Amino acid sequence: MPHKSGFVNIIGNPNVGKSTLMNQLVGERLSIITPKVQTTRHRILGIVSGDDYQVVFSDTPGIIKPAYRLHDNMMKTISTALTDADLILYLTDVKETPQLEASVKNRLQHLKVPIILAINKVDTVKQSEIELIMNNWSKVLHAEKVIPVSALYRYNIDELFSDILRLLPEGPAYYPKDALTDRPERFFVSEIIREKIFQNYSQEIPYSCQVEITSFTEEEKLDKISAVIYVMRESQKGIIIGHKGEALKKTGTQARLDIEKFLGKKVFLELQVKVAEDWRNNEKYLKKFGY
Repeated sequence: MPHKSGFVNIIGNPNVGKSTLMNQLVGERLSIITPKVQTTRHRILGIVSGDDYQVVFSDTPGIIKPAYRLHDNMMKTISTALTDADLILYLTDVKETPQLEASVKNRLQHLKVPIILAINKVDTVKQSEIELIMNNWSKVLHAEKVIPVSALYRYNIDELFSDILRLLPEGPAYYPKDALTDRPERFFVSEIIREKIFQNYSQEIPYSCQVEITSFTEEEKLDKISAVIYVMRESQKGIIIGHKGEALKKTGTQARLDIEKFLGKKVFLELQVKVAEDWRNNEKYLKKFGY
């Protein structure tokens, strides 16, 4: 039996459910999920392997107009995703107007790889509306397959995966068959902490924060982890810490519990807060943080 493999890159606008969809396709919670836009900043790979296939999914940041150098670097990630894919999975949802930003549409039209157009959140509209939405999107983007899905409730996820396998080329496995991702544990620990910041703080605070793991000591029964939450201004540092440290304690406790689930063992987590002025426009900091 021939072996199929390839890179399936998920792109789309913010908040359409790209991270939820990838987590469902991979069967593991790799990408953090919050209701806020721009939660995903990095490209994250999720690997699904079988005896005769290996699919390397890629979750990417939402398409935005850059306001900072950080955004520029995030959009370069999407540009790369459009060039190294064996299949593009373009994700929209039932609330989005069927249209594409001109430069994105132009690039998609000139791709020589298959495109699957998935329309997410169909659980939020009537069945009679879905066909009309699919038809309207089909006029905007030519795709090999247009499929309605609900990533949250796994509706049509198995069918989507089957379509992906059908369209992938024959090829070798690019990663060991037991690999789940190319990212180290440190990365996912920092993302879990960042997720709790998005959940616990409002306005500009989550977007001004970056998490760095400064030490990660593995022991038989307990992992000891130290992390720094960087903010852009001294006033933001006070908000993160909160009155008598209560806000930071809450965030740390929530993060620790999720990290323990992720690692499968007890964790001692130490959080500090430091100021890195205007880090989103500073190339030195962006390089330090892996952008």
